[in-house]
Amino acid sequence: MKTTDTPKPAAEHAAPATARADKPLEFLSFTLGAEEYGIDIQKVQELRGYDAVTRIANAPEYIKGVVNLRGIIVPIIDMRVKFNLGTPSYDQFTVVIVLNIGGRVVGMVVDSVSDVITLTPEQIKPAPQMGSVLDTDYLIGLGTVDERMLILVDIGRLMSSDEMGLVEAIA
Repeated sequence: MKTTDTPKPAAEHAAPATARADKPLEFLSFTLGAEEYGIDIQKVQELRGYDAVTRIANAPEYIKGVVNLRGIIVPIIDMRVKFNLGTPSYDQFTVVIVLNIGGRVVGMVVDSVSDVITLTPEQIKPAPQMGSVLDTDYLIGLGTVDERMLILVDIGRLMSSDEMGLVEAIA
């Protein structure tokens, strides 16, 4: 009997290895504008309120600057600016999610943080192919819980991309 390799859906390529083992995954959900996103909770070091940052000359607009977090200089990325979702506003709900990705500490500014959501692999659907309109390389897929839909971001891949490699140079 001859077997042929069938192409795997995009979500299976992008999903963390644990997703393929039929284990539930936990995502920290946050909002940017009207949309709800999710990132792997294991990459989250801590949550902080938004404080003033020290600007870095010639840094891209989405890099708000750096903060000193217990002796570690942490670059702060505004995800609303990064994803081109309009002018950010900073209020009592604005949160900095401090991430630890590959031993590097990075902060990302989001409008608000909701909760931690557990998703089974069946609840994660592949991101639709949008051509050149939207770069889906950084998306794990779309997670659905009841009436909610989360855009699941592969935050490790996004933060270590060539474009965001600027973070390494600043840090």
